[in-house]
Amino acid sequence: MAKPLHPSVEKFKQFVRKHPKIIQEVRSGKKTWKEFYEDWYLFGEDDEIWKNYKQHQASMKHTEKSNRWIEKITNMLQNMDADEVQKYLANVQQAIATIQSMIMQFQGSQEQPHTQQPGQNERPFSFRKD
Repeated sequence: MAKPLHPSVEKFKQFVRKHPKIIQEVRSGKKTWKEFYEDWYLFGEDDEIWKNYKQHQASMKHTEKSNRWIEKITNMLQNMDADEVQKYLANVQQAIATIQSMIMQFQGSQEQPHTQQPGQNERPFSFRKD
């Protein structure tokens, strides 16, 4: 089992969660975790150097909302029963097929071939060879 982290390390982790741009800096290789930790330990959380790394409140809310959405979908996928989904899909397929056949019947009755009325010639003008 993992050892519990030192309280200062836990505080630093919380600080990093509030300043997600620090993670981007470390991943891009501009600075190391050790450098950030030392700066945090020496300067504290309220120093001016952290303003560049702080995430704006609006984008933080957007991130939280997108995370909630992903969590909801993940939970829904985990709770799904494959047989039940298959039954629902079969019912939807049958409903669509029924609607398509009804549309075909209505279109078939409207598109009757154009028949000539009695008394009309096929050729209204009579042309003869001279």
